[in-house]
Amino acid sequence: MKRSISVLGSTGSIGRQTLEVAAACGHRVEALSVNRSVELAEQQARQFRPRLVVAADESAAADLRIRLADTGTKVLGGTQALCEAAVLPEADTVVTAVVGIVGLRPTLAAIDAGKRIALANKETLVCAGELVMARAKEKGVDIVPVDSEHSAIFQCLQGSRGRHEVRKLIITASGGPFYGKSCKELSLVTKEQALKHPNWAMGAKITIDSATLMNKGLEFIEAMRLYELPPEQIEIAVHRESIVHSLVEFVDGAILAQLGTADMRVPIQYALTWPERTEGPATPLDLFSCKPLTFTRPDVETFRCLGLALECARKGGNSTAVLNGANEAAVALFLDDRISFVDIPRLVEGALERVPFLEHPMLDDVLAADKAARAAVYELLR
Repeated sequence: MKRSISVLGSTGSIGRQTLEVAAACGHRVEALSVNRSVELAEQQARQFRPRLVVAADESAAADLRIRLADTGTKVLGGTQALCEAAVLPEADTVVTAVVGIVGLRPTLAAIDAGKRIALANKETLVCAGELVMARAKEKGVDIVPVDSEHSAIFQCLQGSRGRHEVRKLIITASGGPFYGKSCKELSLVTKEQALKHPNWAMGAKITIDSATLMNKGLEFIEAMRLYELPPEQIEIAVHRESIVHSLVEFVDGAILAQLGTADMRVPIQYALTWPERTEGPATPLDLFSCKPLTFTRPDVETFRCLGLALECARKGGNSTAVLNGANEAAVALFLDDRISFVDIPRLVEGALERVPFLEHPMLDDVLAADKAARAAVYELLR
């Protein structure tokens, strides 16, 4: 099935790979959104000829208008313009590949416009999962996950007749570059070491989240919202080989797993073609050359970010939005060489202690919690 797509975050890792899939499979690209990567955005626009390009950075948008003046592509600027790309009438599917809570409003706008959502922005469900899933159900909109782990679960559930058949979801984790290290060893790691993921090529923020294991905690929360299951029915297993992308255990004792190479183009393509499968650009897994498969339990004491995320998953309310906002702020400080690696969980925990808890947040409450969490991180830094 050929799709007409809007790609939010087209110059990031997921966005670039989405465009590879679109080119290989013949999907029409109607809109692109970027932050400020002007040169790459111009190249993408000239290759795919979208109707609309949005740059969140206003100065980047002004530059792009000049660069694309001869193409007929409309260029808009500002974060509010993301919603324009999300609701473009000519697109039937929106790939949300932006990083952070900035993806929340355009995702809701796309749902309201009846678009299919290929969801790669985990913060949307972490921060406001109940609101988003309720809106999607109300509008009859499909949300198909792009994250490799959630795509794996989604694929394993295709043969299930309902959640009553599911005993638990098992989310796999690579363990990141610091698997097996002690708290003392983590206090000495560098940014360069943290950015070297053993199996996946990803953007800087998600790579740091993988190193702290916060990424797995966010995926745990996301799975609760996406599959409407309590935390007691979700488990994390460290699987260093990144071959089994996740598993589902059913009530009869059967376990289904989705295996594949560490190639994000597979889940991206499936999110676009589901319920069909088509030929694509990814290389299949060779079972005769892959490593033996191992599984261990995560160390939530040493990797405190994961422990904090699991606590927030059980607590619910606005705590997950606080967790996410504080983590985004702390990771940005780490990437800017202003704090150490072990300061990330310390600042996140401090923000969770400072921001008042709200059990049943609405959208404005979620956004306020995110803002308060970021402010708390900077207060603690000072």
